[in-house]
Amino acid sequence: MSAVVPISASSSQFSARSSSSVLPFSQFHGLSSAPTRLDSAASSTKYSLFHQVSRQLQTATGKGCRPVVAMAGTGKNGTKDSIGKLIADLNSAKIEDDVDVVVAPPFVYVDHVKNSLTDRIDISAQNSWISKGGAFTGEISAEQLKDVGCKWVILGHSERRHIIGEDDEFIGTKAVYALSQNLKVIACIGELLEEREAGKTFDVCFGQLKAFADKVSSWDDIVIAYEPVWAIGTGKVATPQQAQEVHAAVRDWLKKNVSADVASATRIIYGGSVNGSNCAELAKQEDIDGFLVGGASLKGPEFATIINSVTSKRVAA
Repeated sequence: MSAVVPISASSSQFSARSSSSVLPFSQFHGLSSAPTRLDSAASSTKYSLFHQVSRQLQTATGKGCRPVVAMAGTGKNGTKDSIGKLIADLNSAKIEDDVDVVVAPPFVYVDHVKNSLTDRIDISAQNSWISKGGAFTGEISAEQLKDVGCKWVILGHSERRHIIGEDDEFIGTKAVYALSQNLKVIACIGELLEEREAGKTFDVCFGQLKAFADKVSSWDDIVIAYEPVWAIGTGKVATPQQAQEVHAAVRDWLKKNVSADVASATRIIYGGSVNGSNCAELAKQEDIDGFLVGGASLKGPEFATIINSVTSKRVAA
């Protein structure tokens, strides 16, 4: 069975990372009450035009889904020259046959990428409007995205929520309309640092999920992207166990509030300082079905490593 994984746009730069830090956490309201440790590693690099997202087959739990790797654009970042280099890297990369790959360049470059990139890789938009086109200056309609060859759209990314000011209901309505126009949706969720420290991680993520669940009639073309806001460009890295805890909670919420079938079939990907060094351990976690990657997408060989890391779980299963 084929399924897809969300991608997400990110901020333009990583912050410098300290060697190690422990943040005080209140107890979670959810599957685990244990305090969680945040690790940091020294790094200073720009987010690339794209993020990568990869999905792993999980036969042991009954989930049979085709892996997906998505690279999402970083808003205003990128030029035709830099994008051309990334396209060349993607066109020449050795990618597992059973992995779906999606890229989400800034809208002004969608046509350029579509015409230059191998057909092996799908195109996503970073955002779309809430309804059919009209007098909404600066917005992009789902119809326009389909017209230029997009098959996916990212909705609910943290920057749209916390900088642009889109609320849960607005994002849920966007998803319904995008799906009605046959765009697959990468539905992003995630908590702020202060929300995590206050023990509200599950409450926040579940509230964001409910906004989608209240409006959509089918989850067949939805991939959930969990991207904790505190791990975007901050250098703070969630441990595999910490990420797994939230993914398992999200899947459990889907089971209780949507259906067991949707919970089993829906892919949930993780984003937050994922790289070639930590992707394998993250990929081994039962409910982590893919990645959102920033800086590592600048390096073709590392990108391939992240894509192909999803095979480790499939072999183990």
